[in-house]
Amino acid sequence: MAAPGARRNGLVWAIVGAAVLLGGVVAIIIASIGTHATPDPTHSATSPSSHAPSPSDSAVVDPGAADKGWVAEPVTTDPSTYMTAALEAAGTFDTTKSSRDQWLAYLDTWFTPDTRYSSKADQQAAMQRSKLELRQGVVLPDSDWESLAGEDGRVATTITGSITFVPVTEDPSGDMRIGTANVTLKYTRSDGSGGETSYEDHARVSVQVLCGPGSVPTPDSSQRAGDCKVVRYFTQAMEP
Repeated sequence: MAAPGARRNGLVWAIVGAAVLLGGVVAIIIASIGTHATPDPTHSATSPSSHAPSPSDSAVVDPGAADKGWVAEPVTTDPSTYMTAALEAAGTFDTTKSSRDQWLAYLDTWFTPDTRYSSKADQQAAMQRSKLELRQGVVLPDSDWESLAGEDGRVATTITGSITFVPVTEDPSGDMRIGTANVTLKYTRSDGSGGETSYEDHARVSVQVLCGPGSVPTPDSSQRAGDCKVVRYFTQAMEP
């Protein structure tokens, strides 16, 4: 079942720099897949202001995430703080510290159901589609992960510039937003002679988050209902 008010589009999130061939960087463009929610084109970019940061903004869900080469999920009600971490998390990993499956299982814990669905079954089905979309159209494919792992590779992604915010259609609560930002991906890998080589690439990416009482916290964590969680990663920048 498609999300309320949705139309289908082919979307692309470009993840570049996944392989080196004959000394050159081969760009990888993730294949287009269908979507289930789109921003309202009549709205302008807005800065989130309806939620003040929670007292636990310095806390994270899993303090050990950084030791595995991942971005730690913040415990916060502030959309800007959370979106920054969420966008960086989808492109940050270290193949020497974790497997791709472990990394994806970790990213799964960031998700919460889309509260625009009235049925719990429909909410769960939509969340599973979003997780599948993450695997198939957003993050580095398995074959390219293996190529990078063969050279002890890692990627660190950082937000550059500000986040553009777009409201989500058919969300009467106003608790969901789509955030879009430019990111820099820094690839580091073995040069084959005991040293390392690094290079950068750039992309513009989007994530939808829920920061309101409908969010479902990660079990056995300091998160509470109302703290921000991911609803969906998009495979293309969602502009106003």
